[in-house]
Amino acid sequence: MFNYQINVEYLGTNYVGWQIQKNGISVQSIVQKALSKVLKSKINIVGSGRTDSGVHAKAQSANFFSKKEIKDKYKFLNSVNFFLKNKSVSIIKINRKNINFHSRYSVKKKIYKYIIFNRSTPSPIYENRSWFIKKELKINKMKKGIKFFLGTHDFSSMRAASCSALNPTKTITKADIKKRGKKIIIIFESKSFLQKQVRSMVGCLKYVGENKWKPEKIKSVIKQKKRELCAPPAPPDGLYLEKVLY
Repeated sequence: MFNYQINVEYLGTNYVGWQIQKNGISVQSIVQKALSKVLKSKINIVGSGRTDSGVHAKAQSANFFSKKEIKDKYKFLNSVNFFLKNKSVSIIKINRKNINFHSRYSVKKKIYKYIIFNRSTPSPIYENRSWFIKKELKINKMKKGIKFFLGTHDFSSMRAASCSALNPTKTITKADIKKRGKKIIIIFESKSFLQKQVRSMVGCLKYVGENKWKPEKIKSVIKQKKRELCAPPAPPDGLYLEKVLY
């Protein structure tokens, strides 16, 4: 038996998310079908974690077991991606791993990126790939606010009601915000995140950028651990799973 890790890039706009669900087509189901066709046996894949409906990924990590050894990686990737064409999904890399490697439980860090497109007119290029906000956001205030996410906190105020995580305490090891032209790029790094945590944190930063909140309000919202005190979560369109580190 061989254990393989794959990196999957996708636009999540037309999917219910990464994980297989009953209410629509998932990225996981699409990739499993393509792998099964090429390897001519039923393949089940395990992802590094779920991404919500509409969320994208530049390098989602997953692994699967195969009785067949994949000797020609280039040929294999071409074959699998043939079945993924027109699906907005691509397997960009494959590596053989030891039998104990697990794409979820072996994770050390995950990096998420959020893109806000901040100008008075919409962009057809960034439609469904960013959060379009007309009002100019105060980037300096957002930079002050983002610092309050750093470190270990109980993020109960920033988790979805449907979140199944047993422990709401997470450690944010990196929280950065930059402006590139009309784009505001927000980066968060942690071993794991709660459901809708990143989108909730971005929603709070928007409130700060709009002068609805002072930057220090974020610290208070985290401390009080009440979901109703949090700003509305940002839409999924601007969120990308950027990298999974092992």
